[in-house]
Amino acid sequence: MPIIKSAKKVARQAEKRTAHNVGIKKDIKNAVKAFKANPTPKTLAKAQSEYDKAVKKDLLKKNTASRRKAKLHAILKAAK
Repeated sequence: MPIIKSAKKVARQAEKRTAHNVGIKKDIKNAVKAFKANPTPKTLAKAQSEYDKAVKKDLLKKNTASRRKAKLHAILKAAK
């Protein structure tokens, strides 16, 4: 456990950030799972939107999100 006041604050902030990031990652996972179960343009848009939100909040790099979105689009194309 941290002893110094500033270290305690950093630990609190890290806890909050971790909880926040886990929530965003869960949203992505749920959206992708829903898309894979039912690949439609609407579910694709939802999944891509979740990736865009993660990039906006610096949780994922832009190219990583782009690569994953392209893979989802390929799944949709193959499903048709």
